Amino acid sequence: MTEEVSTLRSMILAAWVLGIFAVLGTGLVALTFNATEERIAANERAALLANLNALVPADRYDNALTEDSVQVVDPALLGTSEPVTVYRAYRDGKPVAVLGAPVAPDGYSGSIRLLVGVYADGTLAGVRVLAHHETPGLGDAIDVSRSDWILGFADKSLERPTEAGWGVKKDGGIFDQFTGATITPRAVVKAVHRFLLYFRQHRDKLFAKSTPGGLEASSGETP
Repeated sequence: MTEEVSTLRSMILAAWVLGIFAVLGTGLVALTFNATEERIAANERAALLANLNALVPADRYDNALTEDSVQVVDPALLGTSEPVTVYRAYRDGKPVAVLGAPVAPDGYSGSIRLLVGVYADGTLAGVRVLAHHETPGLGDAIDVSRSDWILGFADKSLERPTEAGWGVKKDGGIFDQFTGATITPRAVVKAVHRFLLYFRQHRDKLFAKSTPGGLEASSGETP
């Protein structure tokens, strides 16, 4: 009988020890997850701000750029039926620029997600590629890390060039195509042009602090 009691006590003690370790382990995992989640979020915010500032330098505006945005929807001009985040830059309360993430849906290997900056006067601050699946060595020349082609959009507008110029040279436009890869740059040029058209149509609403007409204000961050 004494041996059975001793065995039972040992089993209970072992169960307690395992339970304590389980609780401690769960707490440690939770703490690690929270710390990691915060670090990841901070890194994402920093990466987003770096992308935005690559087009509109930080000394051009004085608001919290990543915290001032609207969600907009226009499948025809923005290339997607999903909401597109547009960040607004101001200085002394006056509009400076917007930066949006339209999609070029007709890339050679699928959709191409862009970041397009437009100054308040309708001039392009610049364009960057956020995500793509284009062919390495051919279509991936749209990425600034692969070539300087994408830099050619800076200072362009709906008037510079004219409507006819908004295309690759093969189509009569002013933008270079890539050897063996015309579809990719054509898709990007078209998407940038359409974003400029969207900006012209909705400029006042994009910059308005209240956002009537289907624009949804947001104080969050969407990379």
